[in-house]
Amino acid sequence: MLGAILVILIILAITGYLPVMGLTIPNVVFLTLNNHPITLWNVLIFLVVIWAIEILPRPFREIAMVLLAVWVLSVIGIIAVSGLSNLLVVVIVIGIIFSMVNTRRW
Repeated sequence: MLGAILVILIILAITGYLPVMGLTIPNVVFLTLNNHPITLWNVLIFLVVIWAIEILPRPFREIAMVLLAVWVLSVIGIIAVSGLSNLLVVVIVIGIIFSMVNTRRW
């Protein structure tokens, strides 16, 4: 199940930031907070990350929740570091991969 969530998260991240030829998905802006648009891709990635956090084991869940809070603050524009939201999504994906590798050994 965690593998499926990881694939969905990677597909959403790639299609949200890179245009795919032949696939036109509208980039709908739901609302604007602090002059930062909250788009459909931001909401979808947020929902998939919440879904992944529910499945992660305890120490990874706590770390992912902190990263999620920082990601939300960077998307909203409270933490103004260029590219931080993209970097945090990549870190969450790496954490999910590490969790999958770590749990398969046992």
